[in-house]
Amino acid sequence: MAQRFGGKFSPDGAGKNKAEAREAKPRDWQGATVDPVGARSNVLFVPPVVLVATTISDGALPMATGLIGAALLLGGAWILRDGLRAEAAYHARKVAKRPAIPRKIFAAVLTGLGAAAAVWAHGDAAQIVAPVIFGLAAGGVHLAAFGFDPLRDKGLEGIDSFQQDRVARAVDEAETHLTQMTDAMKRAGDRQMMARLERFQTTARDLFRTVEEDPRDLTAARKYLGVYLMGARDATTKFADIYARTRDVQARDDYAALLDDLEQNFASRTRKMLLEDRTDLTVEIDVLRDRLNREGVRIR
Repeated sequence: MAQRFGGKFSPDGAGKNKAEAREAKPRDWQGATVDPVGARSNVLFVPPVVLVATTISDGALPMATGLIGAALLLGGAWILRDGLRAEAAYHARKVAKRPAIPRKIFAAVLTGLGAAAAVWAHGDAAQIVAPVIFGLAAGGVHLAAFGFDPLRDKGLEGIDSFQQDRVARAVDEAETHLTQMTDAMKRAGDRQMMARLERFQTTARDLFRTVEEDPRDLTAARKYLGVYLMGARDATTKFADIYARTRDVQARDDYAALLDDLEQNFASRTRKMLLEDRTDLTVEIDVLRDRLNREGVRIR
């Protein structure tokens, strides 16, 4: 019968018992997300290659038109990837501004122009109607397949727009720090530490979502979104540089202990804010009940 073995070089480490491993395992998957750039968008990198291959030997004008069309198609496919990621980030947050650049719409326009150039390269240079029709059709199909960019800001009803802007800027800055931490950790080449960092990032994003739900919590959480994450980013960068060169076990253990402390502090701050919100709700309910009792309304 097959038996699973572990040790100090296994992903679970040497000092964990089975109960601890089972308890830790779900946390590793908590907050996992799927890359919004999927096979549908990656397929769009194929037509530019086909267009160049089929026009490269057809003469100077068709070749030039084909190269221009391939560049347009390639640009559309590349911009679409950024648009899908921006849209996923927009939907993942409760308070967010619309993307400054409508990348998916721009990608549809470039795809339509590239398709028009492809038809023109393979047809009669004097014909304009057919390339225009195919270009419009390609752009329309692109929008039908991938949709439009978010075209309005997203926030919470009844909250001052100034407060929403403050929260959005603070969370954007915090997300930038997390992204920089991920990029730095890739240089270390340690999958287990990458998973440990992702677990801390999940806890940090729980705090982000709590602040977005109630912007009044921003003052209490500002040092977590700013100072603490900046320090964590700098520590991650230094650890990745040192560990990539030396594979120093002590540096790895120290950095893991730092992540443990940060995760506990962020989780504690989130729980405290949720408790304060629940206390505020209880106070509001009690005040409403007293007012109704004074007006002679009985609540069962």
